[in-house]
Amino acid sequence: MSSQNPPPGAGGTPDPYGQPGFGQDNSGAPWQQPGGSPQQGQTGPHGPGPQGAGPYDPGPTGPIQGPPFQAQGGPGQYDPRYAAHHGSAPVSEHLGAGPGGAMPSEPRSGRGGRRGLLIGLLAGGVVLVGGGVWAWMAFFNQGPQPAEALPDDTLAYLSVDLDPSGEQKIEALRTLRKFPAFKEGTGLEADDDVRKKIFESIQDSGACTELDYDDDIEPWLGDRAAVAVIDQGNEHPDPVLVVQVKNQDKAEDGLNKIVNCGNDATGESEDIGGYAFNGDWVVLAETEDIAQTVVDDAKDASLQDDEQYQKWTDAAGDPGVISVYASSEAGDQLAEFSPLTDAVDSEVGGDSDELVSALEDFKGGAGTVRFNDGNLEIEFATGQMNTASSKLISGDRGDDTLSTLPDSTAVALGAGMADGWGEALFEQLRPIIEDQTMESFDEAIADAEAETGLSLPEDLETLFGESFVLALDSNFDPDQVVEGGPTELPVAFKVKGDPDEIEATLDKMRARMSEDLGSDVELLTSEEHDGYVLVSPSQAYLDLLADGGDLGGDDTFQSVVPEAEDSSAILFANFDAGDWLLEVLRTAEAPAEVLDNAEPLEAMGISSWTDGDEVHALIKITTE
Repeated sequence: MSSQNPPPGAGGTPDPYGQPGFGQDNSGAPWQQPGGSPQQGQTGPHGPGPQGAGPYDPGPTGPIQGPPFQAQGGPGQYDPRYAAHHGSAPVSEHLGAGPGGAMPSEPRSGRGGRRGLLIGLLAGGVVLVGGGVWAWMAFFNQGPQPAEALPDDTLAYLSVDLDPSGEQKIEALRTLRKFPAFKEGTGLEADDDVRKKIFESIQDSGACTELDYDDDIEPWLGDRAAVAVIDQGNEHPDPVLVVQVKNQDKAEDGLNKIVNCGNDATGESEDIGGYAFNGDWVVLAETEDIAQTVVDDAKDASLQDDEQYQKWTDAAGDPGVISVYASSEAGDQLAEFSPLTDAVDSEVGGDSDELVSALEDFKGGAGTVRFNDGNLEIEFATGQMNTASSKLISGDRGDDTLSTLPDSTAVALGAGMADGWGEALFEQLRPIIEDQTMESFDEAIADAEAETGLSLPEDLETLFGESFVLALDSNFDPDQVVEGGPTELPVAFKVKGDPDEIEATLDKMRARMSEDLGSDVELLTSEEHDGYVLVSPSQAYLDLLADGGDLGGDDTFQSVVPEAEDSSAILFANFDAGDWLLEVLRTAEAPAEVLDNAEPLEAMGISSWTDGDEVHALIKITTE
């Protein structure tokens, strides 16, 4: 289709995907349709183009020519504004079973239709949104997004851009090409059409071999797509696929060929599935009625303009390769999904009542996967939930102890503990404990106290104090640890709490270890320094920790844990510190290709923090 539609935000409509991006009163992922808007400073059909936009180009085929029309047997409504931009009215169709066959006037459904549709959507959907490895090539850029073609009551949503160009693509390639496995496994070049690569990989498996990408797919397939789950009041929520199209007529031809491919795979001959067009998008669903309802509802109120969607996609930070979203109503739907609760009760051995309560309390959330300055970032934001798990760690004390480690630290896990976290944890584990021990909860706890010599959970709360960190230093020799035993291992537990009470708890543990191990080797050597208790089997590492450190001020640490001061929990790994990772892999006689792919890694950080009513989580990986 032509890209002559007004851009999001035209005519007073908010554009959650526009500049300046997440974190600045906008949400979603800005994308640029290739050649779809005026150059900077030029004027297109609806005003000046965005900064940095490419030359205006209505597409390889141009707008659809001809008078506005009503789809045969379809409920599409004539809209003069649509005709002005596209040369035709919105179209909704059934997916036909034969090439060039007439579109049936009544929607079809049933067992065969569902099977055939799933195969057809699989063939098309994998080309569009499958194959996460190919999604690495995406670039967030100004442009229309699938959320504008979905209704505001969408339960869940995952969008991806498949073949954009620009800075983000360069960043992705610059990062990923450092890894031989990516370069050799994909063979992708900067100017490759990722959609074609995916389609060819499908054909290599023997599916849809009669289709030609250049003739049957490329002329109509846009760059953006999404899968979504919609609640239309049916027995179960309905899955739909939203695909950007460049040309409706060619899209109809291509979709019918994909469906025929699905029919061939399943042996079905009846008409299957349905679709409906909404501007530059096509909605595919199990039936034409479902697809058309999605289109109609989106025109009344789109997901893109929904306040809840904007809140959470904005909270998830700068847009990127993949965007995901779940509404608060999605939690209610999952809470009523009996296979999930049954699995928790029977297979996991947990308590589905707490899960149901957590899902019903779900406030919504969103996430994004992006490349930034050569780094991979995965960020999520959700509402706070009143669950046992949320009562374990709290506040902004995650880096209180961790930040005092030396900058030679290889791996560190730190957290700030909430008041009463031990009791909350044991209560959460109650059904699992009873299921595994075949005893009552009180009997199982009594047995554990007899085994460990500890008072549970009180001594655990004492041991972990206000905040703690478990750390491994990079200055260790795996061979030396094997030869010299655990006292050569530079691993330590550092805790901020009451030193006297912590030492009393450690004495209980030492006494029990001495009985069980029958050894004079002291594995829990401890010292107190500046209000912290240090525990390690290595005296050399204790001495290093006693000298103090400033890991929190280290550039590498800050690059992967940017919100350290506000974080309640942090996992940090510096792969480049002393090249410890490569040394460990060499000692383990890892294959050469593993070493080659580990070498570019620099650091990783996983952190979580709370901002008002939002809970954030960030995974960040940097490379050299």
